[in-house]
Amino acid sequence: MSRVCSICDRKPSFGNNRSHSMIATRRRFNPNLQRIRIMVDGVQRRAYVCTRCLKGGKVHKAL
Repeated sequence: MSRVCSICDRKPSFGNNRSHSMIATRRRFNPNLQRIRIMVDGVQRRAYVCTRCLKGGKVHKAL
């Protein structure tokens, strides 16, 4: 599954894991995606939406 929000195109960001000895290994921070039914042009469809879009009111859930 592609980790991309269908509303804001939020993608994984990358950083470092730091051990006690400060050795850096690469890691990724995935967005918190939820698979929900949304209304798009009057049609229900399932989409992966990040929780920021849900909380910010950018998405109208289908009932």
